[in-house]
Amino acid sequence: MLLIPAIDIKGGRCVRLRQGQMDQETVYGENPLNMAERWIGAGARRLHIVDLDGAIAGKPENADVIHEIAAAWPEIPIQVGGGIRDEDTIQTYLDVGVSYVIVGTKAVTTPHFVSDICLEFPGHIIVGLDAKNGRLATNGWSKLSHHGVIDMAKRFEDDGVAAIIFTDIGRDGMMNSVNVDATVELCKEVTVPIIASGGITNMDDIRALCKAAAEGIAGAITGRAIYEGTLDFAAAQKLADELCTYTPKP
Repeated sequence: MLLIPAIDIKGGRCVRLRQGQMDQETVYGENPLNMAERWIGAGARRLHIVDLDGAIAGKPENADVIHEIAAAWPEIPIQVGGGIRDEDTIQTYLDVGVSYVIVGTKAVTTPHFVSDICLEFPGHIIVGLDAKNGRLATNGWSKLSHHGVIDMAKRFEDDGVAAIIFTDIGRDGMMNSVNVDATVELCKEVTVPIIASGGITNMDDIRALCKAAAEGIAGAITGRAIYEGTLDFAAAQKLADELCTYTPKP
């Protein structure tokens, strides 16, 4: 199972939010490029980068630094989200070396957009499904929709997305353990790889995820825990490599 360090960018700096609240930020670094180097040096095999300002604005706001990261480590797959609402933005990111683009808000508000971009950019589209109390959130988690997670996941699986990131907003940034049960419930309904997100705190969470990995958990995004030091990234990835491997379900 792949552990993916999160680099959330707001105002050009590395921050983490609590439950997606833009006014509940903690700054962990002034230079996202240095932070990328830190996690790659610790053994990260993929990076998860979110343009938080872009998620609110509906268009990229920190694209320049994301381009710099992609150019500096072309051998490291990077998945980028935040403000990706049109084909031109996707093409620009892919052109500079980003491996995957994450579509969240527009996937929920305009589902046929996912169908179109999966055809145009096969193998490069990840959908982010962010849930709070069973409802999907959009616009940087500032709004709640009436769509259900599983129904939308099935639709996007049919469209051909490369993976689905499932985030329990209520646990994101709170360090009160990942919602394994809800993640497994989603895994049982689809065959597309699921990347867990939100609430990872320590090695016990890694063990719990690995125990359930065979259901279809391909990876897990970790943020505040590795910044606060409750989870050692290198040791966690080593443990995940020892405990579990992921084979896509037939």
